[in-house]
Amino acid sequence: MQIIKRIPVKQILTESSRQALKDRFNKKYDQLDNECQQLLFEQRKMERNKEFNQNDIRQRFSKELRLRKERMKRLQYQIKQLETLPDGEELKVDEVETVVNVEEGDHYEELLKDRQIVIKDGIVIRAR
Repeated sequence: MQIIKRIPVKQILTESSRQALKDRFNKKYDQLDNECQQLLFEQRKMERNKEFNQNDIRQRFSKELRLRKERMKRLQYQIKQLETLPDGEELKVDEVETVVNVEEGDHYEELLKDRQIVIKDGIVIRAR
């Protein structure tokens, strides 16, 4: 049997990786901000159309806006971490899914132990 497990991807901070991550985080932040503006525009547009239930519209759009704003807060936190952590520290930058084979007799805790991928300047240096 196979199961899917999420594992973190951590970046070892260097001067070049710090700037690349900051650019990437800022780009994602700007994209989410644009999406929020677009959602607000679409919400106002749909609210003017009386064919739709106003409460349903507000609930759907507020949920989508809330999710994007939470992601924006996480990005702000990561940018703040980038500024405070020294070079050589590990920063979680992503999560990926991996397939784990499970067989009868396997030690379950061993299969699900804390695994992670560590990269430095775009190169995988550890997959533990």
